Amino acid sequence: MKYLRRLLWYLVSRLLILCLVLGLMTIVFYYSMNATNVYIVLKDGMANRAQAIMMGVDGAEGDAGSALAYYQQSGLDRYFSVTYLDRDRQLSQARAGQSAYQNYYSITGFDHRISLDRFWCWPWDNEVSATITESIPAIDGKLKSSAREAAQAAGLTGSSPKWETTQYSVILRLENGQWHILDLTPTRVINNQQ
Repeated sequence: MKYLRRLLWYLVSRLLILCLVLGLMTIVFYYSMNATNVYIVLKDGMANRAQAIMMGVDGAEGDAGSALAYYQQSGLDRYFSVTYLDRDRQLSQARAGQSAYQNYYSITGFDHRISLDRFWCWPWDNEVSATITESIPAIDGKLKSSAREAAQAAGLTGSSPKWETTQYSVILRLENGQWHILDLTPTRVINNQQ
């Protein structure tokens, strides 16, 4: 009986250790999968947002009645919730034709960077929060010749305005198997040292 009890304890303890290791591996796998998906949504979504603000959307009318069509045309609805897009001040200005980038400059490209500063997601969570820092160190563009006088009156120079490096607090939700940005709150503007 003594040997049977030892054998059973040995088997149960090894089975428990195996279950703990497999459980830990599962948690790490799902965390990594969620972290990768969230990073891609943040990187692509924020780059798409910056592009819509600086370069506009091809074929979009820009009137307030077609906000959803504007978001679909720009692809922003794939990354952001429509309720957030309606609240985004910079996108609203760009959609209304009030973006200094679009009005005065011809932007041909930019170097967009995102760093994921803080992130945590349990495998069973459908909503996560993260802290990111967005920067655009280089913007390729020049002043439109047709807007030269208006730009000078507005106090703008020949080179495009610098994009403010900003730290954001982000909330994302998993909806129908895809992460969407629900809220993007600026927490700190970082001075560009140049």
